[in-house]
Amino acid sequence: MNKLAVAMLLVVGLVTVGCGTNSNKSGNVSGTWSAMLTGTQNFSFTTALVDKGDGTVNVTKLSFSTNSECFVSGDTETGTFGLSGDLNGNVQGKFGMTITSGTPSGNVLTLTGTVNGGTVSGTWLLTGGASCNGSGNFTMTKM
Repeated sequence: MNKLAVAMLLVVGLVTVGCGTNSNKSGNVSGTWSAMLTGTQNFSFTTALVDKGDGTVNVTKLSFSTNSECFVSGDTETGTFGLSGDLNGNVQGKFGMTITSGTPSGNVLTLTGTVNGGTVSGTWLLTGGASCNGSGNFTMTKM
């Protein structure tokens, strides 16, 4: 009987640790984020990220805070990440996000960076129309 009780406690402990690891990773990525992009052009936006659990994120509620002729309306967004972490919520990894303009069409903003806890930093590249080209650095902070 004692061996069965010890085995059950061990199983419960392992399940709890496994669940804690996943919830900490998504808990640090899912939420509302604020981004500042600086370089040949300056942009800022807010967005919501939701961890889908498969290395991708749903990117919703994208709203540019700066006026830009490159992104007027109907933009679409996709995001990816590869994370590692521990039970204390220390998340690190790679992050990618692509924003494609709706109106005007043909502009693509690509962000590539690293996640470190509640901050993502890296570089961005904008390709598209004549005045919609550029590059620089960005920082995203979880709000």
